[in-house]
Amino acid sequence: MQVMKQISVTITLLLLTACSLQPEQASSDTSISSSSSLASISFLSSASSVSNPLPPTPYALPPTPYTVHLSVPFSPQAPLANWDALHEETCEEMSLLLVHHFLEGTGITREQAETELQELIAWEEEHGFLQDVTVAELGTIAEQYFGYRSRVIENPSVDDLKRLLANRHPVIIPAAGRDLGNPYFSGEGPWYHMLVLTGYNEFFFVTNDVGTKRGKDYVYRFETLMNAIHDWTGIKEEIRSGARRVLIVE
Repeated sequence: MQVMKQISVTITLLLLTACSLQPEQASSDTSISSSSSLASISFLSSASSVSNPLPPTPYALPPTPYTVHLSVPFSPQAPLANWDALHEETCEEMSLLLVHHFLEGTGITREQAETELQELIAWEEEHGFLQDVTVAELGTIAEQYFGYRSRVIENPSVDDLKRLLANRHPVIIPAAGRDLGNPYFSGEGPWYHMLVLTGYNEFFFVTNDVGTKRGKDYVYRFETLMNAIHDWTGIKEEIRSGARRVLIVE
């Protein structure tokens, strides 16, 4: 009987010991399993980010074409080669007229350009506009005179300008004219100037530069044109401090 009691006690102690060990062992196993799962998730997430990149956002932009050239009509700002004091100041008006005819899908003769230029200048004088205007003021003229909408683009990049052209928007550029280095300008060139961006290729922007009779499809290197972009400040000698803005008319 004594032996049986001892066996019973021994069995009871073993069972109690086993029961007391199970939670600790189970906890240890669970911890390892969790750790393995986290490691596995981390690895899968890392692998997914490499082999299956996230799709682009809805705002991702498509690549621009390699070259673009818009068929914008051309006339110099002195259509009849009368480079008097008046026509020296009409680059803004002629740039707007060229874009107007592009939007209308019409050509323009030199005689027609002169007539339309004089009519636009007369309207501007009646409405209080000065000889030199900012791109925002030219946008207002486009809205009030032609009924277009206008957009001023602040601090554009080369890619911004390419994308606008690829979307068939000629771009009106205000510039420090003497920084363009156009050999066909008279003397050092104008302090303040406007021209129309009509396209681009691998190295150059293509323009209709109204400041010279040779301005149709005249090309400027990207860096030359970008460095010259400056809006009107009100003082010609301070044009290089003008903000970097361009104008879209639609």
